[in-house]
Amino acid sequence: MAAGERKNWTDEELDLIVADYFSMLSDEMRHAPYDKTRHRQTLIGQINRSNSSIEFKHHNISAVLQLLEIPWINGYKPRAHFQKSIIGAVERYIINHPAVLHPEQLLSKEIGERPQLFVEPPPGLVIKPPRPSAAQRLIRKFNPAERDLLNRKLGHDGEQIVFHFEQQRLRALDRSDLAKKVRWVSMEDGDGAGYDVLSFDAQGKERFLEVKTTVGSQTAPFYVTRNELSFSRERPKEFRICRLYDFLKAPKMFELAPPLEKLVSLEPLSYEASFDRRD
Repeated sequence: MAAGERKNWTDEELDLIVADYFSMLSDEMRHAPYDKTRHRQTLIGQINRSNSSIEFKHHNISAVLQLLEIPWINGYKPRAHFQKSIIGAVERYIINHPAVLHPEQLLSKEIGERPQLFVEPPPGLVIKPPRPSAAQRLIRKFNPAERDLLNRKLGHDGEQIVFHFEQQRLRALDRSDLAKKVRWVSMEDGDGAGYDVLSFDAQGKERFLEVKTTVGSQTAPFYVTRNELSFSRERPKEFRICRLYDFLKAPKMFELAPPLEKLVSLEPLSYEASFDRRD
């Protein structure tokens, strides 16, 4: 912080730097050129803050976006120790610009097959300290898991990638006969089967693949329906959850095999209310 610089940022200053951050992020997501130094110099002229102070706030904004499972700007690694006021500034921007919650809409063309999909081991369960109340409220308001569940285009694109990936995998195993039998079940038959893609292993045994896609990180939360959980218990040897993440930058995938309770923390979020009582 420069000598004599004010310690606390005003809402007006925070709103300016958050808006500028999202402008750069939009360019980055669209692979459009932009100059970080020029953006900082413009902000210095607008809010009279030092270069280092502005840089630090950029890292803080990335930390808030990380909580919301929104891709953040490369080079501005999240710094978790931030003031409550930056949460409010990001919230105000999202309320006025809700499209930033769906950066996948910036993609200019169809996803296609994406043969470069990288498959890796799943993450392990970790114990994290409780988040501050302001951060918890922000996450509940812009729930990443619910956002992905309702995003039909993102779900469609993820399923398309897995569908083609399974065909390619089988062809690479010299099983073109099985590759021709891979079915995109949710597209052909609709939802409700408990899985999205029917595939096979090298020996011809069925693989029932439920695809979960996010633009967020490897550990971004996701929803599992009662039907999917029930099917995973009925066919544990054949069922897999294919989790696609980091969807915009470099899509990667890992698989989760039943019993799911040993790999992820499952929490009931709602109950069905009816007037039928069964003793």
